[in-house]
Amino acid sequence: MKALGPGEAAFARSLAIYEDDQIIAFDKPPGLSSQGGRIAAATLDDLLAAFARPNGKRPRLVHRLDRDTSGVILAAKTKPAASYLGKALMGRRIKKTYLAVVAPAAPNPPQGRIETPLKRASLGREVHMRVCEPDDPGAESASTGYRTLAAGEEAALVELRPHTGRMHQLRAHMASIGRPIAGDARYGGALALGGAPVPRLMLHAAALEFVDPGGARRRLEAPLPADMGDLLAALGLARP
Repeated sequence: MKALGPGEAAFARSLAIYEDDQIIAFDKPPGLSSQGGRIAAATLDDLLAAFARPNGKRPRLVHRLDRDTSGVILAAKTKPAASYLGKALMGRRIKKTYLAVVAPAAPNPPQGRIETPLKRASLGREVHMRVCEPDDPGAESASTGYRTLAAGEEAALVELRPHTGRMHQLRAHMASIGRPIAGDARYGGALALGGAPVPRLMLHAAALEFVDPGGARRRLEAPLPADMGDLLAALGLARP
């Protein structure tokens, strides 16, 4: 991997919203991949080189966000911290809160929990998740809590809390109840709302709550990005 230029290093540091001896939290902007994929472009994982120690060791991401999802993402600065956070994720001890714009209206009922199993399916080179029966081969249990925060005739703002960590879980679950996330072409989301194009997948990782490797309870938050705030304003929906 090539060395980061001064501008790239400064950009990486500008994304950090919390740092101590064990962890770093970033506010990942939409359009930046967490790690390498089929698109040959810089990723957040690449940018962690800006935080490398003199011996060359650098932080490592402990989870991922989809390329077009914005918000809080954690990296560990040491192997013990990475192990601790990995176990916390597996044990569902890290609580995640997302915000999403869904359409065509608020979910019905406006608050609830989706427990529909999911399984991987391929469409050409693309992999997506689809709902399935619990006894289907490859079925994975999945659980998502949701709560409507604001609603209009065309769309709604919802809070989402994943209780499992399946790929595309929030996207597939909201589509399964007829309220796909706006901008999500893969799962049937609206590509235009309020008379204007939806600029991207309207999903934001707003907060993480967990006990850190040092034993302190943390709540790390990322502010709503401008493009999502602009869409809410165009729709007449109150910002959280």
